[in-house]
Amino acid sequence: MIKSFMKRFLSTTLSVLLIVGALPLGARAQTGQSGYSGQGAPLSAQELQQLVAPIALYPDSLVAQILGAATFPDQVAAASNWLQQYSSVTGPLLMQAVDTQPWDPSVKALTQFPSVLDNLAKNLAWTSSLGEAYHTQAADVMVAVQVLRAKALAAGNLKSGQQLTVVQQSPQVIVIQPVNPQVVYVPMYNPAVVYGYPYVTPAYVAPPVAATAVVAFGVGVAVGAMMAGGSYAWGYSSWNCGWHGTTAVVYHGGAYYGNNAWHGGYYGSSGSAYGPNGSAHYSNGYNPSTGTYARGGSVSNGYGSVSAGQAYNPRTGASASTVQGSNAYGSYGASTASKNGTTVNSQHQTNANGTTGQMHSSSGASAYGATGKNGNSAAVGETANGNKYAAANGKTYSNTGSGWDQKSGSPSSYNKSSSSGWGGQEKSGGSSAMNSGGGGWNSRASSSRGSSSMGRGGRR
Repeated sequence: MIKSFMKRFLSTTLSVLLIVGALPLGARAQTGQSGYSGQGAPLSAQELQQLVAPIALYPDSLVAQILGAATFPDQVAAASNWLQQYSSVTGPLLMQAVDTQPWDPSVKALTQFPSVLDNLAKNLAWTSSLGEAYHTQAADVMVAVQVLRAKALAAGNLKSGQQLTVVQQSPQVIVIQPVNPQVVYVPMYNPAVVYGYPYVTPAYVAPPVAATAVVAFGVGVAVGAMMAGGSYAWGYSSWNCGWHGTTAVVYHGGAYYGNNAWHGGYYGSSGSAYGPNGSAHYSNGYNPSTGTYARGGSVSNGYGSVSAGQAYNPRTGASASTVQGSNAYGSYGASTASKNGTTVNSQHQTNANGTTGQMHSSSGASAYGATGKNGNSAAVGETANGNKYAAANGKTYSNTGSGWDQKSGSPSSYNKSSSSGWGGQEKSGGSSAMNSGGGGWNSRASSSRGSSSMGRGGRR
């Protein structure tokens, strides 16, 4: 019984590492963009219009940067976080610092538009869906942008002004460009109103805007340095939308489809370093099928090793982190996991004298356990509903409000019909101290098609 308890206890810690380890990080290169290139059924015209509604009225070059960057949602999140940490750096110094980062050119370009990058990072599920839609249905996404522009134009809400020039080049093509090519204004509008049709974008929370059809503008972003100097190939002037012939994002005059590893799903990076005193390893990955981001690293030397891992899924809100270490005296670790409003913290330590462990849940459940070097063992726990359980040296006890009752172990007889000890309590629908909240970390119950929820298990 105590062995079963310890196994369940340690599984809480190990599950976090499994999240990281389960992600295949090798990128799979894909080429060719003819028609639909994804898996499962392609998105409908209506679904694509819902996805692009928040950005369809942006200037062409900015639309191009967003579509390209959306195929790298992990880099979008990293760049947004980096930009917040270096908010005091501006102008040429910022461009120089950005240029050294290992991000895609489209992500680098968006650092010149902090509000846009921040909005993409805050809506990662939408960003991920938008990126996948563009990469697998590039021409259809570009058509969706034009359909929405035509609707906004017909509704009288898209027009030339002091900030932007709107030109209808053909019945199917409306081009939006800055009036001053060195200053770009980002439109602010309500997607549910501006098109004359109440578009609601799944998994997207828009910045605060007026509930009117008015298109407003913030402070202009100076891009003149990038256009005049030509020092940074990823600058604003390098991007455009190909509305004629090449119906796709255009980067340096050629079609650009973003992350080549998007098809079929997993991508990431890893690295290792070795020296006379030890080694270090790291890896990170993103699974667009489940929406899980994960990263981990380890360091080893003559004194021992330590590993750490983190995982987060913005679609489900699940997150986890762990630190595990070992040295000549034993091993130790601590983990935190959160999902569905429940957070579980656990710690364990093993040395020559035995193993100890404990776990606490925000639901009120807790458990403690220990095994000694001579084989003696003990464990106690309390579920969220107040039931108490204990085990020591082969005997188990329960207290459900009417005093302690021995459930197994000599000399008392064990009544299987009344209880099944720790294992039985764990099956009681969520009250167990071992219950992490249900659903599993890799649950695919939600669909990430975008029209009703944020998961995408059904299409992978």
